Amino acid sequence: MNAVEDDDVIASIDALVDEEHQLHARVSDGEELSDEEHERLKAIEVRLDQCWDLLRQRRARRSAGQDPEAAQTRPAAVVEHYQQ
Repeated sequence: MNAVEDDDVIASIDALVDEEHQLHARVSDGEELSDEEHERLKAIEVRLDQCWDLLRQRRARRSAGQDPEAAQTRPAAVVEHYQQ
């Protein structure tokens, strides 16, 4: 397994946010998204939740003197039930 760095997670978040904004901008401009694009938007939202959760886990583990590499991406069913 490759080591994941916080910067890698942040880069993933940035890319997903950019894609999410592009899709939302198209809707704001009056365009209709295809079914596939709606599904992609949902997938982006889930993946963003997973990335943010992973980043928080890594930071919490590091702060507690534990190995941040032990943090793992949690399933969508878990992170989707977190309160924002």
